[in-house]
Amino acid sequence: MLSNLVKQHQQKQQTRKERQERRKKEAIAAATALTHALVDHLNTGVAQAYVNQKKLDTETKILQVNAAHFARQTMQWLKLVEDFNTSLKEIGDVENWARSIETDMRTISSALEYAYRKGD
Repeated sequence: MLSNLVKQHQQKQQTRKERQERRKKEAIAAATALTHALVDHLNTGVAQAYVNQKKLDTETKILQVNAAHFARQTMQWLKLVEDFNTSLKEIGDVENWARSIETDMRTISSALEYAYRKGD
């Protein structure tokens, strides 16, 4: 009878140990699955951030190229406007010179006409 009780006790302990071991394995498997799910979720966000960063880098490079091109075009336009202003000033100078010569020629013409009339 005592040996029967010892055997039953040992069997119950063995059953409990097996059940506890099985539950421990299930808990480890569940924790591992949860960890993988969390890491996958985080990695998805990180991967999306990485893709977005790559897109931003590409767009930034394109913007820098476009800005440099725009700056070159602006400098060309400024040079054209400056050249145009210089040309306008030169035309104004030529116009003043022509007026000055015209005034001198009228003065000379008037003087010659006056002298011709006086000579008659």
